[in-house]
Amino acid sequence: QVQVEESGGGLVQPGGSLRLSCAASGNIASINNMGWYRQAPGKQRELVARIARDDSTNYADSVKGRFTISRGNAKNTAYLQMNSLKPEDTAVYYCNADVLTTTLGRRTFWGQGTQVTVSS
Repeated sequence: QVQVEESGGGLVQPGGSLRLSCAASGNIASINNMGWYRQAPGKQRELVARIARDDSTNYADSVKGRFTISRGNAKNTAYLQMNSLKPEDTAVYYCNADVLTTTLGRRTFWGQGTQVTVSS
């Protein structure tokens, strides 16, 4: 009933920038938190950034000052502006949405992931 889809990943050189987009759609009454997570090969999935409906944010220490999370006015979209990218940022990035659905109550949903590769 709810779909979460990411886009914007790709290959970029160190120091470059990418902007990831996430959109949630379906039987949505409201969305509280939206977040970006990433998982590199051989590592656990980790929180990158999270934003609440009131636009309060949290960031992983490793990305503070380089990444910015934001939400669209409709509050069903989230963006991750990634600047000064480093090779260690290479991972599959996943969008997560904390959703109050119109039929199933409150649930969390994940996108399929988008690959970000930072390499020379």
